[in-house]
Amino acid sequence: VSCSRSQAFSAVRVARAEWGMTAPVATFAAQVHQESEWNPDAVSPVGAEGLAQFMPATAAWMPNIVPQTGEPNPRNPAWALRNMAGYDRWLHERVSAATPCDRMAKTLAAYNGGLGWVQRDARLAASRGFDPRRWWDNVESVNAGRSRAAFTENRGYPRRILHTLEPMYEASGWGAGSCPNPQGGHS
Repeated sequence: VSCSRSQAFSAVRVARAEWGMTAPVATFAAQVHQESEWNPDAVSPVGAEGLAQFMPATAAWMPNIVPQTGEPNPRNPAWALRNMAGYDRWLHERVSAATPCDRMAKTLAAYNGGLGWVQRDARLAASRGFDPRRWWDNVESVNAGRSRAAFTENRGYPRRILHTLEPMYEASGWGAGSCPNPQGGHS
C-alpha cells in the first residue's frame, strides 16, 4: 500500500463522510491506487488529473454532485478524495444490481467509462438473455458499441479494483470492501 498516513486517514474519513460508517473503504483505497497510485500530481496521457484522475470537464461538473467541496481542484488530495467518493455515491444510487459486489462493479464501470454506457450495456445484456442486474459474466460480457480498447479498459477496471487491489487493502487493515470474497467467486 503506497500512500502516506495522512492520505490514508483522509481516505477513511472522506469515505465515511460520504457513505456512512459502513463505507467500503478498501474499495475506495483500491480505486485511488488504480487511478493514480496515490500520486496527487498524476496526469494521464488524456489529461485526467490528481489522485482520482478527474478529466477537466468532469471536475468542473463535480460541484453539481458534491457542492460542499467548492471549486474544482483535482490536484488537491482532499478535494479529489471527497469528490471521488461523492461521485461514486451518485453513480451507486443510479445503478441497480443483484448483489452489493455487482452494484459496486457497475458503479466503478460507470466511473471509468460513463453511466450511459453501463445503462446501454445492461439493456443489451437483457435483450440477449443475460441478467441485467448481475455484472459478473452478464452485463460485463456485452458491449453496446465502445471501441475494443475502451471496452477492454472498462471491463478490467472494476475487476482489478475489486478482485486484485481491494483484497490487498483489506489485508492491510483498511476495513471491508464491496466484494469481500473474491477467491470464492463473485459476491
